[in-house]
Amino acid sequence: MSHVAVMGAGSWGTTFAMVLADAGVPVRLWGRRRELVDAIAELRMNPEYVPGVVLPETVQATADPEQAMAGADLVVLAIPSQVLRATLAGWAQHLPATATVLSLAKGIELGTLMRMSEVIEDVAGVAPERIAVLSGPNLSPEIAKRRPAGAVVASVAADTAQAVAARCVTSYFRAETSADVIGVELGGATKNVVAVSVGMAEGLGLSDNTRASLITRGLAETVRLGVAMGAHPETFQGLSGVGDLIATCSSPLSRNHTFGVQLGQGRSIQEIVAATQQTAEGVRSSESILALAQRHDVDMPLVESVVAVVADGHHPALIAGALMARELKAEKA
Repeated sequence: MSHVAVMGAGSWGTTFAMVLADAGVPVRLWGRRRELVDAIAELRMNPEYVPGVVLPETVQATADPEQAMAGADLVVLAIPSQVLRATLAGWAQHLPATATVLSLAKGIELGTLMRMSEVIEDVAGVAPERIAVLSGPNLSPEIAKRRPAGAVVASVAADTAQAVAARCVTSYFRAETSADVIGVELGGATKNVVAVSVGMAEGLGLSDNTRASLITRGLAETVRLGVAMGAHPETFQGLSGVGDLIATCSSPLSRNHTFGVQLGQGRSIQEIVAATQQTAEGVRSSESILALAQRHDVDMPLVESVVAVVADGHHPALIAGALMARELKAEKA
């Protein structure tokens, strides 16, 4: 059986490598830092990102991207969205010519406003029929404990989506398929921004009513942008839409929600990053999503407010103001 290359040994990359191995697929897990790769090989676990979770013997770790991808029929990219282009450009020449490429990243690239599938096609010249994306309520600490979870694999080619979904079937993980790549990617990216706003509201001490209102309005904004970009509205009713949104906005395991909570409590972005060594994807992608909305002439006041806080230094209380300043009118998406 051909192996799968998982490129990226962070929490989600390592966890997804475990899922594939549990599904009976040999995996080569690539990590950027040699010391982390050596620790994974020696301890059979990722002590930095997924401590305490023993990886199956069929997961082999390497710091050599060429070795990881050689002979793979599926290459999984578990690289943060804003560094995917530069990272992929460094070893795109090693991608097997016929391999399917699966993106786990959830974001919109700054500057180009490209979705991750578009970045892969642009940088590596991979045909859209060979590209798939995976999204859904994927809180990696829960999946690492092998707790039941679902996801969506999307591709413009139905057989590609089905083949990828079939590779990651376990007793605790299932993936549905979709042809709506735009909707699945946009839902995964925008929910991170909404989760930052919900976290800020929680950090400010606002109520569950506020949380519910923000989630609802955030979903409406996402649907409006998605439809303007050609996505199917029903996609946002599924796992990669409202399912992912609820999990990311509600769970303390969500990096975006937690980052927002700390912003609401008065900590600066610099302080949070210094303490956690991580920046939430919703913070990174908020400006690009707002620019995408402006390109398509879509009103996204909630996203606009997040950008005002994280990019322009406004007080997080602006989130509540954006919610309450809406024009009085009949409710609609």
